[in-house]
Order: sequence, then structure tokens, then C-alpha cells
Amino acid sequence: MESIYRSTAGQQEIGRWCLERLDSWAVPHERTTLAAGGARTHVVTAGPGPGTGTSASTSTSTSTSTSTSTVVFVPGTNFNAAASLPLATALVRAGHRVVVADVPGQPGLSSGARGLSGGRLAWYGAWLDDVLEATGPAVVMGHSFGAAITLSCRSPHAERRLLLSPGGFCALRLTPGLLAASAAWYLRPVPARSARLLRSMTAPGTEPRAELVQWLTLVARHSRSSGAPGRAAFDDRVRAVPHRVVSGAHDVFLPPRRLAPAVRAALGADLEVVPHAGHLLVDEAPDHVAALV
Repeated sequence: MESIYRSTAGQQEIGRWCLERLDSWAVPHERTTLAAGGARTHVVTAGPGPGTGTSASTSTSTSTSTSTSTVVFVPGTNFNAAASLPLATALVRAGHRVVVADVPGQPGLSSGARGLSGGRLAWYGAWLDDVLEATGPAVVMGHSFGAAITLSCRSPHAERRLLLSPGGFCALRLTPGLLAASAAWYLRPVPARSARLLRSMTAPGTEPRAELVQWLTLVARHSRSSGAPGRAAFDDRVRAVPHRVVSGAHDVFLPPRRLAPAVRAALGADLEVVPHAGHLLVDEAPDHVAALV
């Protein structure tokens, strides 16, 4: 089966970057590999609760709630656990057990095989069902493509869904400026072009993290990006689970004025808007996101 990686050496470089970030993460955690949807899936677990082995030293609560949840986070396109450590850290600090799964077919430490899903959200939903079988009951949090996967999950272990800058509701808006930045980044990936793309995905005046600039440069050099998610299937099983849907006011892909009516029509829920964030809400405002749980 074709790989998302352009070469074995490129796959190894991406894997090294992920492992180096995880090795240097100050939060105690465990890394495991499981079979989900028939695909090798790398999972990082941190924070208090069963399966972590130890409580993280940084797990001082910053939330107004005293309850502890297991939060399963599904990253968006081109992201993974190693690229999502600010959010994972914020969730652990808020007192939660955090499980982050690298999505197969995306750059990271899970399977890099293309074609596993056939491009179908239903496959990704079944994949997440299998992940939840291993984690048990959880708040399932998904960002962008990860939110579309979360909407496609039917597991009874998904007690609540927190959907951040979510795909699956409506088509993405692709402005000329965004298309130009994306094309430049993909055709000649250098840090300056990666930074330009990240700036277009965040609120005005936000400077991207140096690690994310480095990461996106590696992604464009060594992997083939996947397409945008399709629309999720909404049925009574989806609507029966409590949802919270949140977006950044400056989301270039899914502007609130476009996303809000689609969310209301599909789930009967109101869209919550974070004023000083864009599409990368999870990286721009990790403490705010953690407080939403």
C-alpha cells in the first residue's frame, strides 16, 4: 500500500522529530501502540488516572471544576501528539487524564499507509471506536479533521464531544491568499513559508511557535498532505451525545458566520466563538480549551 511519506529517510526524520519532542516533554507520560481499525496507532497518555503509571508533576488544577475526566484528543490534518503538547500540557494541568492518538495516514508515529480509509470518514469513526475501546469512557475532543472524525465515532464510550474548529459540517473556505500561502509552502518548503502559512491560520498578530514552523517544514518536505474531510453523517446516535462546538473568531477555513448555521442545523447547538483565536485554536489558546472540558 502506498505510503504518505515520500521516502523511508523522510519517514524516519519525521519519526525522530516526534520522538525528540516527546522525550523532552516535562510531563510524565506513557507511549503505547495499539491496533485500531486494522492500523498501527501510536497513543500518548498522561495525567492522573488509570493507565498513566504515575501522576504528572504538572497536574496542578487551573480549572474551576474539581472533576477529573479522561480526555481523548484527536488532532487535525498534519498534526499529532508531538505537535500538540501545549494543549496536552494544559489538559494535564487542569487535572485530566489525557490520551492523544496519532491519526493513521497523517504524519506522525502511527501507520503512514495511504488508502486505509478509502477517504471515508466512516472508517476513521470506526478507528476512533477502537481507540475508545482501549481507553474507556471519555470526553472526546477533536480539532478540524479530528473533529470530523469525532463526529463519525459511534462508540458508547464517547460520553461528550468537544468539537474545535470542526470539519464535517460544511465545506472549507479557501481564499486566494490562503491558497497562495499553501501552494508556496508545499512546493518549496522552507521555514519562512511555513511561518507564513501558520500566520494565515491564526489570529492577527499571532507569531507561530518555532516548533510548529519546524514541524510544518518537515511535513511538506517528507509527506503528501491529505485532502479536506467530507461532511459527517448526522443521525440520532450522534445527536444523543452532548456536544460543545467552539471556533476562533478569525478562523480562515471555517468562519463563524459560515460554520454557526451549519452547526445549528446539524446538531441544534450554538457555536461558541473565542475572540482572539483563529483556526489553530488548540495551539493559540490551550488553557482556554482545557477549561472548556
